[in-house]
Amino acid sequence: QVQLVESGGGLVQAGGSLRLSCAASGRTFNIMAWYRQSPGKEREFVAAINSSGGSTYYAGSVKGRATISRDNAKNTVCLQMNSLKPEDTAVYYCAITYGITWLSRPQIWGQGTQVTVSS
Repeated sequence: QVQLVESGGGLVQAGGSLRLSCAASGRTFNIMAWYRQSPGKEREFVAAINSSGGSTYYAGSVKGRATISRDNAKNTVCLQMNSLKPEDTAVYYCAITYGITWLSRPQIWGQGTQVTVSS
């Protein structure tokens, strides 16, 4: 199976930006997505991108502030987040789904990277 490794998390002040990266151990031509999870809460969808990178989908909570992109030649997917809010604080996970809908449950997950936004 393909292995995913996230990076780029850290501590930022509200209003700041972060760029999260996800490196895959092999090629993938499936939908890739970012999810996040805060302590005591369910893991929630953030953004997804199709196999070619030509179509994207975002959760309402981050729409206008987040941009997902992928580089299939480098086997990477990124999430650029701007205007960060304290409620964006969470562990962010990169994932691969073999389904055909944006919200199909992913089958492969990375270990996550921590994002903390201070007020």
